[in-house]
Amino acid sequence: MSNYHIKHLEEYYQVYRKSVRNPEAFWEEIAEEHFVWRKRWDNVLSWDFSKPEIKWFEGAQLNITENCLDRHIPTRGNKTAIIFEPNDPKEEAEYITYRQLHERVCKMANVLLEKGIKKGDRVCIYLPMIPELAISVLACARIGAIHSVVFAGFSSNALATRINDSDCKLAITSDGSYRGSKTIDLKGIVDKALEACPGIENVLVAKRINSTIEMVPDRDHWLQPLLDEAYGDNVAEIMDAEDPLFILYTSGSTGRPKGMVHTTAGYMVYTAYTFKNIFQYREHDVYWCTADIGWITGHSYIVYGPLANGATTVMFEGVPSYPDYGRFWEVVQKHKVTQFYTAPTAIRALAKENLEFVEKYDLSSLKVLGSVGEPINEEAWHWYNNNVGKKNSPIVDTWWQTETGGIMISPIPYVTPTTPTYATLPFIGIQPALMDENAEEIKGNQVEGRLCIKFPWPSIARTIWGNHERYRDTYFTAYENMYFTGDGALRDAVGYYRITGRVDDVIIVSGHNLGTAPIEDSINEHPAVAESAIVGFPHDVKGNALYGYVILKETGEGRDKNNLRKEINQQITEQIGPIAKLDKIQFVSGLPKTRSGKIMRRILRKIASNDTSNLGDTSTLLNPEIVQEIMDNAL
Repeated sequence: MSNYHIKHLEEYYQVYRKSVRNPEAFWEEIAEEHFVWRKRWDNVLSWDFSKPEIKWFEGAQLNITENCLDRHIPTRGNKTAIIFEPNDPKEEAEYITYRQLHERVCKMANVLLEKGIKKGDRVCIYLPMIPELAISVLACARIGAIHSVVFAGFSSNALATRINDSDCKLAITSDGSYRGSKTIDLKGIVDKALEACPGIENVLVAKRINSTIEMVPDRDHWLQPLLDEAYGDNVAEIMDAEDPLFILYTSGSTGRPKGMVHTTAGYMVYTAYTFKNIFQYREHDVYWCTADIGWITGHSYIVYGPLANGATTVMFEGVPSYPDYGRFWEVVQKHKVTQFYTAPTAIRALAKENLEFVEKYDLSSLKVLGSVGEPINEEAWHWYNNNVGKKNSPIVDTWWQTETGGIMISPIPYVTPTTPTYATLPFIGIQPALMDENAEEIKGNQVEGRLCIKFPWPSIARTIWGNHERYRDTYFTAYENMYFTGDGALRDAVGYYRITGRVDDVIIVSGHNLGTAPIEDSINEHPAVAESAIVGFPHDVKGNALYGYVILKETGEGRDKNNLRKEINQQITEQIGPIAKLDKIQFVSGLPKTRSGKIMRRILRKIASNDTSNLGDTSTLLNPEIVQEIMDNAL
């Protein structure tokens, strides 16, 4: 097999050099040897970052589900494709073979067709982590419909915004979901969202918690009876390489969320290749990524990457703390998991608990540990390495984004020597650059700058749905002929990269990118609020938590402050979702602003982080006296 499975460091460097010297030839070889195509491409790559326009494998025709399902049936038909591990450990796990998954996807595809969904239509999926979620995603891809999965923790308002932005015709949801000891009324959230979504013609409802729900006549349909009647085979729609596969929304630092568009062929090739190497996947391994399919991690490394490799992938419905803090390790032991991929937030939360929760389980099956969502801090890295990996399972600290589609900087286990807090080396084909404030590239090692990528990779997002100008402005205008990641990074003496965090107003909380602008907009709608500013501050479990500085109108001045805090968080929960709630709310009489009216968030961040030794020169502010007042009353 061509460079498909990298096994040692010297080989990594050889393959890396080849991939950057002649990217077209490199990716052509990978694409040719490891996937099935209905028609070969006419051109491997054309690109222009100034427009920006990127096309991979132009002219090729394929269907990604034939690569994820059909081609495995002759050799792996009875192999488990998906292990569904339910929220409640007393409920039995479900093992779905490649043959069964193929049939279930075909039936779902036929149901969608029967409901009038055709190639190019958008389908919104708002489901818990149950098999129907993966099946719905694949069924959309099979018929050429564009799936837009919305994480089932988002509010009805956030859901409606996403449905309307991409003009979805059909929604797939369930009666509700389990989350630890709680149940959540997903159908109620969907019903409220759809009051503002005239484009939705049909809603398919899966049964999960067997609750009593309202069904709107002619719009809502129970899913199972339709699947029972559907035919178990389906001829896959032939797609062009650059046809959209899915839209996935990510928080913008300003205003509306951005619907990132990923296309078919390049995304398939890159996610499959990264999965194989970064997790060193072998035929009989059992791989588990704990993410939700509502995020890019779940798209790329629960569904498409693993299934394109004929892997066994675990879908976990539950949470790490239910029924107790040993749940992750119980699942590892039960399914003999070999690769385990989770977020630093989860690791930090588990590290706070008694070690007995880890020590009573047999974790000897583990070969590779992964970390995703934000840079992993050193303490959590060592806890993970010592107690979960027993110093035998290398940690791949992966850096990437919704926009990149796949992992960009990461160790390769058993290949790259690891260093805590460092994502280490760029993956094959990835050409990073660090830029200074004058937009010049910083060469050499032991330097720090803004992280850009100077050459396209196959799974780069192609646009923002309905707003190509915003795509260009956000990612391609800061540095000429470069993709700007929005992150800062440093490169050490040996060329390893360490991500130092966002350089814009996006805060990573528990691995979720939260734009400050939509949260501030939500707070400012409260009748007692005049203005607000949100910053992040360090939190030992979430990585960052949210600190709100709120100016009240005169009408709010005499109000009970604790009640106001509850009301503000309630409003955020309803409009964005509980993940965006503020940990601290300080009521202030003003905010530090420049003479042009820009809020000096840098100062607010330092006060929130209790790091006020060097606030810089505040004398140039419009209202320098406010800084001391805020410091005196900081929470």
